[in-house]
Amino acid sequence: MRRHPRLRAGTDGITSHIEHGGHTIVDVERTALPGIGLQHVLTTERGRQIGVISHRSGRRDIVVYDREDPDSCAVTLPLTAEEANAIAELLGTGRVVERLAELHRQVEGLVTEQLPIAPGSPFAGRTLGDTQARTRTGASIVAVVRDRQVIASPRPDFVFAVGDIVVAVGTGEGTAAVARILSSG
Repeated sequence: MRRHPRLRAGTDGITSHIEHGGHTIVDVERTALPGIGLQHVLTTERGRQIGVISHRSGRRDIVVYDREDPDSCAVTLPLTAEEANAIAELLGTGRVVERLAELHRQVEGLVTEQLPIAPGSPFAGRTLGDTQARTRTGASIVAVVRDRQVIASPRPDFVFAVGDIVVAVGTGEGTAAVARILSSG
């Protein structure tokens, strides 16, 4: 069994609590690994510990720690940056939709709109940052659906293509303004 660099909670670790309905459902421990990068460790409901080591190079390692000795790893799966992004999309896509639905239940007046990038849109072939949508409207573009794949939390350098479906969240007025920006500038 291979040893894996690991700092225990209470040394330099920061623990985040993910809550739902006012109750902590998951604790995630974050620890800086000098010279390596950053480690996040999640303890499952059944007591298993799963870690993600984020290397400075962009590589990610998924680590499953040994049940009997949580300082030893049972499995290490190295991932390239592209593989890590693909897994993040697989795991995060459903959560984005669930969290948006939960926000709708909690915040009156919040709406989600699906807006197409139609032929002739001034933003086809241009970046999300070029729209300045959040600054101009107060609404946020939280995802883009392209060829039935969801790109959650697109970066400002994301380039729109004709046929993309842009998911915007905000007030009715804000999302309508994003629709106008995407269709006519």
